[in-house]
Amino acid sequence: MSVASFVPRVYRVARVRRELSDTVTLELVPPAGACPPFEPGQFNMLYAFGVGEVAISISSDRGEPSAFVHTVRDVGAVSAAIAGLQPGASIGLRGPFGTGWPVAAAEGADIVFVAGGLGLAPLRPAIQRVLAHRHRYGRIVILFGTRHPAEMLYRHELEHWRQHPGVELEVTVDHADADWHGHVGVVPALIPRATFDPHETVAMVCGPEVMMRFTVSALRDAGVPTGRIHVSMERNMKCAIGLCGHCQFGPTFICKDGPVMRFDRIADIFATREV
Repeated sequence: MSVASFVPRVYRVARVRRELSDTVTLELVPPAGACPPFEPGQFNMLYAFGVGEVAISISSDRGEPSAFVHTVRDVGAVSAAIAGLQPGASIGLRGPFGTGWPVAAAEGADIVFVAGGLGLAPLRPAIQRVLAHRHRYGRIVILFGTRHPAEMLYRHELEHWRQHPGVELEVTVDHADADWHGHVGVVPALIPRATFDPHETVAMVCGPEVMMRFTVSALRDAGVPTGRIHVSMERNMKCAIGLCGHCQFGPTFICKDGPVMRFDRIADIFATREV
């Protein structure tokens, strides 16, 4: 393990895009050259100087980007400091860390992406990678659930994805307003309506744990084997290298054994709510 794993590198905020009232997308550029290569599903540790450090999934759409893209929601002191940065500000960055979505291994299969709320951000690079190589995959299904139409992440990008040939994209909301004419309800309820071959499908799921629990159940009911279901378990990561123990999940550490995990390998402990 190198010293570089512990020491943040200083990046510059190149661009800030307001997504929602409490959520921004930051483009972070290194002082020279390109960012390190990454796999969709991996994360970086972002350090707000004088405040602290937090794990944030990479949302860039290229494996060797000129800028790291991170979508950050203001939910605490560190994330609030990061979400409040303006172009030109400095930020510390360590990474990339962790495991990625099985994008390459899934070639030839139908792909089902299921996201809840901010869980769309960690799935974004996988979706972009699959759509960039559309001919290598079967059916593509993207199912996204959010609380309210006004809280829809990447609204314009969702519409762009919908236009790709062979892509089935459905969005549902928990609470509709007068202008909403789409699905109302939880995102797992969309799975029985989707078109895919369950025995030739790879599913990638990210969102709140309760949403993932019901999504996995719906996928299994649809016939998808648990060994072909992958979930992102982003939990309380502090060091990112398996030393501090904050993200221990049964016998595994989310930061180095995850965050993306094959469901059959964690099914027993995933079912235990206290873990």
